[in-house]
Amino acid sequence: MKDARGHSLGLAAALATVAIWAVFLLGTRTAVSGKFTVEEVLVLRLGTASLITLPFMLKLGVVLRGQNLIGTFMLTVGASAIFPYVISTGLFYAPASDAGALAPGMLPFWTALFAVLLAGEKLGRLRLTGLTLILGGAVLIGLWQIISGSDPNAWKGHLLFLLGSCLWAVYSVYFRQSGLSPVHGLVIGLFWGTLGLMPFLLWTGKVNFSTVSAPDIVYMAVLQGVIIAVLALVLYSFAVRKLGAAQTAAFGALTPVLALIGGAVFLNETITFVKIIGVLLVAIGVVMASGSLERRPISDAV
Repeated sequence: MKDARGHSLGLAAALATVAIWAVFLLGTRTAVSGKFTVEEVLVLRLGTASLITLPFMLKLGVVLRGQNLIGTFMLTVGASAIFPYVISTGLFYAPASDAGALAPGMLPFWTALFAVLLAGEKLGRLRLTGLTLILGGAVLIGLWQIISGSDPNAWKGHLLFLLGSCLWAVYSVYFRQSGLSPVHGLVIGLFWGTLGLMPFLLWTGKVNFSTVSAPDIVYMAVLQGVIIAVLALVLYSFAVRKLGAAQTAAFGALTPVLALIGGAVFLNETITFVKIIGVLLVAIGVVMASGSLERRPISDAV
């Protein structure tokens, strides 16, 4: 009974996590294409999350040891500051429905690539097929957008989504090697990410909140700094503990689908038949690449 309850809670946490990921894409797209600048969104995200996790920073410490230069960069500012900055900027140029497939959707592809290149991992036929489907779906979405010419600037967003997903995959590899707990990794990243990126964001002159109201600021601070930056990681870590890495990763297939539906319903984004096919290919590929369908034990790398 206890295991069944834990499994159910794990499923609920995994579903809540992918829902938050989709809300991140939809909410950020709404913000940066409307009243907020990308820099304002990042200031609210980093500032709010840092204040909330300050007690954990003091308790766990924020000094990172035993990492090379790339590992130190990715663990301190890569995931907490650079990744959301890249994705948020991409959402200024391209729809959230594209982001769902090209950012979280491409994550298993990049993670598997780095696992093979850096760790020499061997991939089974099922996972290779899944990765091929992910790549095919992503190419279909990107190329069709360029060929149709419906949004001449969307390709900029697509490249940024792919870059952001790649950066997160690199972070994942170094995080696994670091031995840090999820909470400790979060507070280290928030401390150094805020310390490193906040001066640059303020220096750009694009952080004045002149076009937004106080309620808008509070709403965005809670959404970005509390729900997305902190709660999503806590829920994801809980889901991995209860379900395992492979099954939790399989839930990531829902993010492109939710972003597609949310983009159409809430943001009035144009959803073509080609985009639907591309997103479905990515979603199916994520399930297959996660390893959740394989019977043998697999690495947590994907």
